[in-house]
Amino acid sequence: MDRKKFSRLLYIPVLAGLLFSAQAYAENAPAPAEQEPTECFESREGYTTVQKTEIKPGLPNVKCSKRTGGVLWWGDPYDGTQEMGPMPVEADYTHEPAVVKPRTSQLKYYAPCTTCHNGSMVPYPKDKKPRPLAMHQDIVPDAMDLQHGRGAIWCLDCHNAKNRNTLISHQGDEIDFNQPQKLCGKCHGEVYSDWRDGIHGKRIGSWKKGGQKRWWVCTECHNPHMVQTKRFQPLKPEPAPQFPRTRKNADHEKHGHGASHDTGHAEQAAAHK
Repeated sequence: MDRKKFSRLLYIPVLAGLLFSAQAYAENAPAPAEQEPTECFESREGYTTVQKTEIKPGLPNVKCSKRTGGVLWWGDPYDGTQEMGPMPVEADYTHEPAVVKPRTSQLKYYAPCTTCHNGSMVPYPKDKKPRPLAMHQDIVPDAMDLQHGRGAIWCLDCHNAKNRNTLISHQGDEIDFNQPQKLCGKCHGEVYSDWRDGIHGKRIGSWKKGGQKRWWVCTECHNPHMVQTKRFQPLKPEPAPQFPRTRKNADHEKHGHGASHDTGHAEQAAAHK
């Protein structure tokens, strides 16, 4: 066999090997890195938005998830918070510094509300009797079918008719939009009690008893206008870890210790029948 023919024959498997290696690399190559969002939400998309900033060089206030758009990590749990303020019932917040995130900046139409609802541009209602609304259908599509309280309540059972910058209690006392827990607690007493005890809801900050903590309030997680149809929308999970390059599925986990152990028990059970 002459040298040229031999070289050509040797070249074919080498070329095939290179093509196979390139294909294998393309299949197993890591996906291009996605850019981290500069804005993410903490509990409810669109209503707990936080801008990513730097507390100091190299330390951001939050880390945003590339997959879900939610917050993965807080560099400063107290960033943008304020004192919770006085509460009517004694709880942990009575004995330790407690802060919350202001809610008014997250409200779509808070300019504040009395910009329009000032008694003249929008007259004060004569009573609390339910009626169709000319505005805010994007918040409540049909005010005569408010999805809260199963028809037992209406807008002005929660919103202050004379001062729309505030909510209102059963006794007629004004409630700040930054303290919605006071409003929700007037009907949802059991959940309100659980929230005070730390059973319901979320807190971050110091683990130490008596240390400062940030409390999440009701409307950071729940949409008060859609609770009957969308009580709580779970966040999408983060992606699972990638499989090793040699595997494309999790079949190998079926042959581990747990699988053989269960199989042995099944065989023993069959033998005693």
